[in-house]
Amino acid sequence: MYVIRLPDGTLRVPHSVLAEPGDEAGEGRIIADAYVEIGPDDPDYDRLLGQSLTEEELEDRRRRWRDEDADLLQRFEEWKSDRAEE
Repeated sequence: MYVIRLPDGTLRVPHSVLAEPGDEAGEGRIIADAYVEIGPDDPDYDRLLGQSLTEEELEDRRRRWRDEDADLLQRFEEWKSDRAEE
């Protein structure tokens, strides 16, 4: 999960919810991943701003991963096919 910088300057920050010890969900296990929004008045804003991505930058990154994954999958399938012929 990434810190996402929204057009209005707000940051959408990953936040995990942990199960409380003794809870039915388990001992300190993550039971949910979500985002919380923070503004410039938050003490962590400046630190998180430096590592944030816009929604467009995040989509570009995801698109590159999909493209690279497709290339990698194709190379693997070719390798697998070559091995099967031996």
